[in-house]
Amino acid sequence: MIQIEIEPVWRFSKREGNRSLQIMLDFLAEIHATGKITAAADKAEVSYRHAWNLIEKWSDFFEMPLVVRKQGSGTRLTPFGEKLVWAGQRLEARLRPLLQNLSQELETEINQMLPNGPLVLRVHASHGFAVPKLRELLSREPGLDVDFRYVSNQNSLVSLSHGGCDLAGMHLPQGDLRKRAIAVSKGWLNPSIHRVIGFVTREIGLIVARGNPLGITTVERLLDPQIRFVNRDPDSGTRQLFELLLAQHQLDGTRINGYEHAEFTHAAVAAYVASGMADVAFGVEAAARQFDLGFVRLLTEDYFFVCRKDILEVDAVRRILKVMQGRDFHSAISLVPGYSVRDPGVIKTIADVFRRSE
Repeated sequence: MIQIEIEPVWRFSKREGNRSLQIMLDFLAEIHATGKITAAADKAEVSYRHAWNLIEKWSDFFEMPLVVRKQGSGTRLTPFGEKLVWAGQRLEARLRPLLQNLSQELETEINQMLPNGPLVLRVHASHGFAVPKLRELLSREPGLDVDFRYVSNQNSLVSLSHGGCDLAGMHLPQGDLRKRAIAVSKGWLNPSIHRVIGFVTREIGLIVARGNPLGITTVERLLDPQIRFVNRDPDSGTRQLFELLLAQHQLDGTRINGYEHAEFTHAAVAAYVASGMADVAFGVEAAARQFDLGFVRLLTEDYFFVCRKDILEVDAVRRILKVMQGRDFHSAISLVPGYSVRDPGVIKTIADVFRRSE
């Protein structure tokens, strides 16, 4: 099986003299994280001398320093260097699902043309932290090609209903909001036709700056006009959950500063908070911890897959269930903050899952 990876290239240009320069923002990010040029050089597989030559070349291009060395305290990025890193982090979080979808589309098209092409199973699910872990483990399975596409909660169910995928990711909150969340999706599910595959739970809430300096602990605090919020995209399940949460507290979202500013992933909204462009976001704990941010838990969600019951007899599905139930998947999820396995690979009825709302 042929695998394809598409990565962005960061190229900066100046009109005068038509100068352009490619910068490894992950190299600067490593300096930001470790305070050591040696660590960045090792990760980039370049010599220490070459690393310094790169830094001097970039500083000359921008006509300002990117790093500062202090005796006894290592190396740190200048404010401009940090600005470059955070710009890269935000755009990486925003682009990654789109590039992975495109690479997956090309993979499927090419592999289907090859002799003895692998068995393909189509999975549509929202982009989070547990699904990429599963995708990584499944990529190691010989002769099994899983076509993963990152789509919103609602769109995955629509795709399943129309025969566009075999497994559809879905997440529902535990507690009082479950009934309301179910009402949005119920029209696409048939208890006699569909089954649910257990997967994980995840903690979701307010992503805030480290130490929570503004004391943001409730959704009511978001109405403070001085607090800058960054929202999720309107089609995402997390945005729909946020709307339900606001309705539960009888709050008008249009009064929130930044309510109309939306990003496409949990990591993207967390990157906005980490870079200082927003004070708070609504997302999963794993995204907050990824950027060393604070987190205020508000809800726990059940994340699972929905499928037609007849596909459970397909060998590819059985192999996926076995991976979900395996030790490697459990170990991988245990390392993701705010996530835990919940009946992974266990088959349930629609009634079993939805009854928890009662």
